[in-house]
Amino acid sequence: MSTAENITGQRILVIGGSRDIGFAIAQEAARAGATVIIGARKAQKAQRASATIPGGLWTTIDITDEESIITALHDIGPIDHIIVMASAHHNVPVTELDHDKVAAAFETKVIGPLMLAKHTADVLPATGSITLFSGVAAWKPERDYSIMGISNGAVAFTARHLAHELAPIRVNAISPGITDSGSWDSMGAGKQAFMKEAAAGTLAGRVGINRDIVDTALWLLSAGFVTGETIHVEGGASLA
Repeated sequence: MSTAENITGQRILVIGGSRDIGFAIAQEAARAGATVIIGARKAQKAQRASATIPGGLWTTIDITDEESIITALHDIGPIDHIIVMASAHHNVPVTELDHDKVAAAFETKVIGPLMLAKHTADVLPATGSITLFSGVAAWKPERDYSIMGISNGAVAFTARHLAHELAPIRVNAISPGITDSGSWDSMGAGKQAFMKEAAAGTLAGRVGINRDIVDTALWLLSAGFVTGETIHVEGGASLA
């Protein structure tokens, strides 16, 4: 049975789905027959993104605000799967760390998903799932990226522990490498050189594209015998 057949008619909440990889996942899930709810902190962004998706719905949700989570879940009704794309970067040397920005990174990557799990444990069906997002920085330390690496590493443990406690609801994580998702376009003329360097740092010899991550995310939605895992989609960057 194909992934498309498995998610046809199901309702999928994509938190952080208004742009880049999250939006690409939302689009493909809708093409596969799912009803997609775009979740974002800003209503305008969520509404604009959902308007371009057949049958798309939207809600405002802030993963770092428990009341926002409660309200959003109440408003959108039944759901089968949740994908969490939210992040808050603080990429500076350790000697320049800002306490509040460090806290925001962990609120977004770890504490927020824990609060989400708290309020979806009785909402998701036994066949449901939660997919979190980690990142290659967790497995290959680099200067100035300690907070990204540590918080992303914590996501892997979050997935394992939640998978155990919420079973049979499945909880997994995806750990992507550098992906040409649109989020790097703000680099302007420097993007090409950055992508070339990133590609050289992988075993696959290229950076990721949205399709790499989308295919993995949709597979996890229907991979009924996979839970507590972190799936690395980074072309071997952590091994290079």
